[in-house]
Amino acid sequence: MSRSRWILAAAVLGSGIVFLDSTVVNVALPRIGRDLPRSFLGVLEGQSYVYNAYLLTLSALLILAGAVNDYYGRQRTFLIGLLAFGVTSVLCGFAPTMELLVLFRILQGAAGALLVPGSLALITANFSGREQGRAFGTWAGASGATTILGPLVGGLLVDTISWRAAFFLNVPLVAVAAWATWKHVPESRDERATPHFDWIGAGIVALAVGGLAFGTIYGQQRAWRDPIGYVALGLGVVATIGLPIWMTRAKYPLIPLDLFRSRNFTVTNISTLVIYGALYVTFYYVGLFMQGTLGYTAAAAGATGIPGSLFLIFFSRRFGSLAARYGPRIFMTVGPSIMALGVLWYVRVPATSTPWTLVPSNPSTYLPPTSYFVDFLPASIIFGIGLMMMVAPLTTALMRSVPVQNSGLGSAINNAISRVGPQLAGAVIFVFLTANFYASLATRVTGVDVTSESFRNRVSPLNTPTDPNLVAAVRDASTSSFHLAMLIGAALLVAGAIVNWFGIQNEAAKPEEAEVSTKEPVSSAPA
Repeated sequence: MSRSRWILAAAVLGSGIVFLDSTVVNVALPRIGRDLPRSFLGVLEGQSYVYNAYLLTLSALLILAGAVNDYYGRQRTFLIGLLAFGVTSVLCGFAPTMELLVLFRILQGAAGALLVPGSLALITANFSGREQGRAFGTWAGASGATTILGPLVGGLLVDTISWRAAFFLNVPLVAVAAWATWKHVPESRDERATPHFDWIGAGIVALAVGGLAFGTIYGQQRAWRDPIGYVALGLGVVATIGLPIWMTRAKYPLIPLDLFRSRNFTVTNISTLVIYGALYVTFYYVGLFMQGTLGYTAAAAGATGIPGSLFLIFFSRRFGSLAARYGPRIFMTVGPSIMALGVLWYVRVPATSTPWTLVPSNPSTYLPPTSYFVDFLPASIIFGIGLMMMVAPLTTALMRSVPVQNSGLGSAINNAISRVGPQLAGAVIFVFLTANFYASLATRVTGVDVTSESFRNRVSPLNTPTDPNLVAAVRDASTSSFHLAMLIGAALLVAGAIVNWFGIQNEAAKPEEAEVSTKEPVSSAPA
């Protein structure tokens, strides 16, 4: 296998294990809650921290990790990240208590932060032209594959071996990626890097991203009744406001403001904020609605998105190549527009849609799964086609809009936005949906105070109540809220398409990019 393929394999495996671990552990949480002893964490609280501690650390440290990749060397930093991820995965697998597992997940998230921006930086530094576009497409397709395979692989390991196997799965993948990185990836770094690393700026960035992410997640978990969520959000907002002030005054800023002078870089990040906000709203509320309101099983709801996701897996490489050849603008416009059509299809789903269950819970009332093929499958396919057209071109536009020496940092900024932005958007949208749900419910039930705390503790949006007298009313109100969520998601996608059409500029092809390169990849620095 050629060096270029080994480099791509290392990049895909490095980022893939990070994405895989954010999904594969989900299905293991119930078993973890039953098996691990706890000192001060409750079962549900411990399960939540096992999942969110990883994501929060990963999000908070992404930008710092991207800058470290560029400053200290991408091959070296990527290799350290792989080894650290392997070690922390083993520690998670052997964790004797819930509290120690949470601690090891925090460390694992920190290691993962070195890998996500580093993987794209390796591709940017070692590929060019249409070959680079194909590489970005392969990376995007692999990311989609881990999203699909994560819950399936995790469930298989948990059911047949142990939840600990979900963590040990990373070890052979890390070993292959580390070997490929050591043997085949040439070193590259920002040769114009300043002699002093901006650790103060790094701390401000971590506080900004971490505060916003933690405040949003914690606030939603506590229904915004705990002041800790507001305090964390406040710290995040203050740090976010203070960040550009520091960057303009620092002699050697962590984030060079010159990056945002690139029109495509700025527009792509705005587009990412809007479009990934729509992705979060769509995936979250479709799954919740199918299970909580329509009665689908978790397996059936999870399998609903697979048909559309297959387009992303198998055709991302092709669209990455097309974006490198013709420019990303048209694909970044048409893709979200088609995705919006898929989301709008969900608006027609009625409250009486027939559940499609893999194993009917009540065979005597089980109806043929005709509604799934009418209400959900077409939406998934249309959405998947648009997603296939958009992801690789967006990645191509982003990475080609920053200098090679800042590729790690540029990737990290975009990844941080794609993780924290949707959480913030989801929190705001949840407020509107909750208000819509209880207002709609108030018109359908009488003699009940829907504003009381006791009632809201028993009856929540997109969930079936235990009181049989409220089932029909709650189902109708939940369907109304779901339709509103899908309309908001579609509006965000259309907004993203408009931003891309008017904002993205197709760069003129460079002479060396006229033909697909069949030579060894070009590095920004000698090995």
